[in-house]
Amino acid sequence: MSVDRELNNELKRILIEALNLDGVTPETIEDDAPLFGEGLGLDSIDALEIAMAIEKRFQIKVQPDKETKKYFYSIQTLADLVRERQAG
Repeated sequence: MSVDRELNNELKRILIEALNLDGVTPETIEDDAPLFGEGLGLDSIDALEIAMAIEKRFQIKVQPDKETKKYFYSIQTLADLVRERQAG
């Protein structure tokens, strides 16, 4: 499994656990599918929960604001954010 795929799967597990998404598995979340609105139907409170969980797991700063909002579109864009912040 590639490093990118591993990161995406870990982010899916974090999302499911942080938001207590019953009946959702990593396999049911597509990497490029929208997380908000018509995707998983998440909202701004969920964005805060996701940000806190990612900060805790990866030891990076993630504030869901105008600058980082674009990264909260999908699992793939969240993975881009994690890689970018880890690279410094």
